[in-house]
Amino acid sequence: MKRVLIVALFTITGVAGAQDKNPVTSTLKEILPRQQKNLLAAVEEMPADKFSYRPTPPQMTFGKLVAHMIGSNLELCAKVGDMSPPPMHQPQETDGKDKLVDGLKKSFEFCNAAIGRASDSKLGDTIDLFGDHQGPRVVAYFALTNDWADHYSAAAMYLRLNGLLPPTAKK
Repeated sequence: MKRVLIVALFTITGVAGAQDKNPVTSTLKEILPRQQKNLLAAVEEMPADKFSYRPTPPQMTFGKLVAHMIGSNLELCAKVGDMSPPPMHQPQETDGKDKLVDGLKKSFEFCNAAIGRASDSKLGDTIDLFGDHQGPRVVAYFALTNDWADHYSAAAMYLRLNGLLPPTAKK
């Protein structure tokens, strides 16, 4: 019985994969809307006066976390889509909630455009990654999805430490 299920699973995924010429990029496109929705909702949930909150002195403020999210989206989505990020104000942790939320929304707009241009045919292209490292473009795909998960978990922790529920806990 186990063998039948395993063969059926591989057959189904093989057929589905054969029909999609960009299975990796398509998966990234499927992940993006959920992560965008949850990250924006988490940032919007935090009250403006809590953007200077930090759990412990060595940790970044919530505002710094949001500024980091913006920068990460712009850098990694540019690498994924092989395009330059839009000219934007360099976000600062002290910019205030409205400006940071707007910057995060714009960074996700850019990600949507960049990922829309992406193709599995470019996954193996050598690109500048971080610092003086070069590697295949697919590294940016994995770094982007890892960052989204990491950023959401950090934002959720900051929210909970302030007595607020993260968006995924409200369902």
